[in-house]
Amino acid sequence: MYHSVPATISRGGMPADNGDTVVTLDQVPRWSDADQRSSLQYEGDDPSFSYDPLASAPENGSLGNAVSRFPVDHEINSKIYLWRGNPWNIEVDAVVNSTNENLDEAYSSPGLHAAAGPNLAEECATLGGCRTGMAKVTKGFDLPARRVIHTVGPKYAIKYHTAAENALSHCYRSCLELLIENGLLSIAMGCIYTEAKNYPREPAAHVAIRTVRRFMEKQKDKITAVVFCTTTASDTEIYKRLLPLYFPRDKHEEEVAITKLPADVGDENGETIIDERKIRIRPLPNKKPSKPPRSVDLSSNEGGLQRRDSHYFDAYLDPAFMSIIKDPDQRRKEQWEKSVQSKNGWNCAKLLGFGDLGGPPLSPAEEYSLHSRYLAKANSLNLTEIAEMKIVYHGGVDSEGRPVMVIVGAHFLLRCLDLERFILYVVKEFEPLIQKPYSIVYFHSAASLQVQPDFGWMRRLQQILGRKHQRNLHAIYVLHPTLGLKATVLGLQMFVDSLYESFSQVWKKVVYVDRLLQLFRYVPREQLTIPDFVFQHDLEVNGGKGLIVDPRTKYVYQRP
Repeated sequence: MYHSVPATISRGGMPADNGDTVVTLDQVPRWSDADQRSSLQYEGDDPSFSYDPLASAPENGSLGNAVSRFPVDHEINSKIYLWRGNPWNIEVDAVVNSTNENLDEAYSSPGLHAAAGPNLAEECATLGGCRTGMAKVTKGFDLPARRVIHTVGPKYAIKYHTAAENALSHCYRSCLELLIENGLLSIAMGCIYTEAKNYPREPAAHVAIRTVRRFMEKQKDKITAVVFCTTTASDTEIYKRLLPLYFPRDKHEEEVAITKLPADVGDENGETIIDERKIRIRPLPNKKPSKPPRSVDLSSNEGGLQRRDSHYFDAYLDPAFMSIIKDPDQRRKEQWEKSVQSKNGWNCAKLLGFGDLGGPPLSPAEEYSLHSRYLAKANSLNLTEIAEMKIVYHGGVDSEGRPVMVIVGAHFLLRCLDLERFILYVVKEFEPLIQKPYSIVYFHSAASLQVQPDFGWMRRLQQILGRKHQRNLHAIYVLHPTLGLKATVLGLQMFVDSLYESFSQVWKKVVYVDRLLQLFRYVPREQLTIPDFVFQHDLEVNGGKGLIVDPRTKYVYQRP
C-alpha cells in the first residue's frame, strides 16, 4: 500500500506527495540540522517570505543575570524533528491519534483509520474507551508505524483554562510514557488539540512543546526521536516560532528565549503551577520524647490493649502544624477585638481621608468562601450592561507576556452604576487572569472629573478578588496620574497601619506613566484598545511647546 519517498522530497516541513507515501526519519529534517534554519526561512517557494523568530533580539548585556529556564541541550535537539504532513506517513515506532472518549473512528485524526485499515477500529472497540488526558495503545496494522497511541484532548473554556492546560499536558506526557513502557523509541505526534474542542492554537502549542521538552530532560536516553507534525500553514508557522524558545540551538537563541517565554512555563513536568493545591509535607522533628512513654494496662477482657499518655504523641507533633488548629471561639474573640480596635482606636486611614477601610483582615478560608460565592453568582447573571460601559475589559499581553486588564477611570460613572453588579462583573472578568501573573493598565485620563468610590469599597473589592489576585498582580500602570492621585497612593503605601498591610501592598506595585509613548514600553501599542479621548488627553497634557508626536499615527507636528 505504501511506497518509499524519493530522495528528492521537500524538506523543512513541507507536505508529503500523497497519502500512500512512506517517509523515513532520514528524510525528515532534525531541529538541530544546520540546513533546518535556512529551510525555515521560506514558506513554499516564495523566497520573499522570511521568518525570523529572533528578529527582536535584545542587545548584548541587556538580560542582566537572568537564568534560562530551557538551556541549550544539543543531545535533546538532535532528537527533535518538525514535519509538515500526516504523522502516520512517517516510519516510526508509534504515531499519536487524537480521538474522543469512545475511540470512535469518526472523531479520530482524519485519514488515520483509512490508512491503517479496518482492523484498527476493531481493536479500538475492545479497549473500553479512554479518559480525557489519558492514552491507550494499539497495533499499527497497515501503517508504517508499529503502534498507534490514542489520546483524548480536553475541551477548552476560558474559566477552566488551567484545567484544560494541565489535561492537554497530560495527553502528551501519557503518550511518551506509553512509548517507553512498550519498549518503543520513536514517535510522531500531530496536534492533539482540535478546533472542535475550541482550544486556541498557540497556547496549545506552548503546552505541547514545553511538555515534550520537560519529558525529554528526564528520559532522553530512552527516546531516539520525537516528530512534531503539522498539517496547516498556521500550525507550521506557530511551531517554527515557538520551537526556538523551548529547544534553543545556541546561546543566542537561549538568551532571546528568556525575554520571549511566557511568565508561566509550568513545573518540572510542564504543567501549570497552582500554589493553592501544593501539598507540603514536613519530616518528623529529629527529637526524642523527653519522657519515656507510660503504658496503662487495660483490663484483661479488653484484649490486653495499651493506652498511652498523650504526652507521648505531643512530643512528635510539629508546633507549626498545631498552630493552625485554633479554637473557633478564640478566633472569633480575636476578630472581635481587632474590629473594635479598628473602629475606636487611632485610625490612620480615616485621618488621611480615605474613608472607613472596614474591619479586620479575613482569613484565607473566609476570602476563598467570599470569592467563591461572588463568582458563582456572577456566572449566573447577565451583566452585559456593565460590559457595554467599557470600564473594565481585557487587553493583550505586556512586554513580558503577562495578560493585561484595562481599566478606564473616566468611564466609571458612579451616579449611574450599580456597584454590587459592577463587583460581580469584575470578579467574573478577573477570574481567568488572576490564576497567573498579570498586569493592570489604568487610564486616569480625565478621571478626576468623575466622582470615584472611597477606598473602603476598593478594599472590599480586593478582599473579594482574594489573595491570589494580590500575589499574582505584577504591576498597575497608571497613565496620566494627577497630583491628587499620587498623594493618595503615597498615603496608602506609607501610612496605612499594619491592620491593612495586604491592602497597602497592592498599591506598592503602582507604576506611574506620564505619556502614552512611555506606556508602550511596558505594554505594546497593538496589545491595547485605547479610547480616543485618551489620545486627545495625552496630546493636551504632554504637548508643551515645540513638537508633538501623535501616539496613534507617529505624526509629528508643531504645537500652535
